[in-house]
Amino acid sequence: MPKKTTVDLAIYPLIYLVLFFLAADLAAQLVLRGELITLPDLKNKSLEAARTELSQKRTSILIQGRQFDTRIEKGRIVSQEPAAGSRLKANRAVRVILSEGSEYLSVPKLEGRSLEWAGQTLKTLGLRKGRVSQIHTPQYAAGRTIAQSPPADQIVAKNTAVDLLVSQGAWEPRYIMPDLIEKDLAPVLRQLKALEFHVAEIHYSYYPGLGPGVILKQSPVPGFRIQKRNQITLEVSK
Repeated sequence: MPKKTTVDLAIYPLIYLVLFFLAADLAAQLVLRGELITLPDLKNKSLEAARTELSQKRTSILIQGRQFDTRIEKGRIVSQEPAAGSRLKANRAVRVILSEGSEYLSVPKLEGRSLEWAGQTLKTLGLRKGRVSQIHTPQYAAGRTIAQSPPADQIVAKNTAVDLLVSQGAWEPRYIMPDLIEKDLAPVLRQLKALEFHVAEIHYSYYPGLGPGVILKQSPVPGFRIQKRNQITLEVSK
């Protein structure tokens, strides 16, 4: 029978050592899988805080759904499964329901606010901008909200439409643009200035058979309804 060499004798302890560590690692994994942890109470906690707490217990979190809740802030945990105090194996998931906040909310006060601000605020709160009506009034600047329906502080369901009454500013009288063609520029300018109309531009051009200073074209055209804030443009012979 051949004798064992020194190499053969040295390899056996190495094999035993490897087998020992493999067995120890397998045993540790079996113990870990079978380890039971006590679940904390996650209700009313943020999702981030719950994840941090469960990760310390080698347990994960799974969002099972969402629901409206008048008592718990949106994004926080309403309930969990298994319940707080239950025993659960490590590396298992805890299922949670998150709050969507209250299904009902208070209508904000929009009076005096711009239409743009009112629309954005309603959208942020989960409400909708409803019908927008406009009237002239000197009490509010143009574009400001005069009234709303439902009124401020009324409790309504989410996605409710809020109707708005918006100011167009003070009412401005309208005038009929006169026919200025072939009239002399100087007296026309004096009369328009006296009536508080604004001539924005005057363009000069040659026209056969006409002397200088005669109105050739005008904008707005004759018969057009204008207000005093509208700009007038004239083309005059030179």
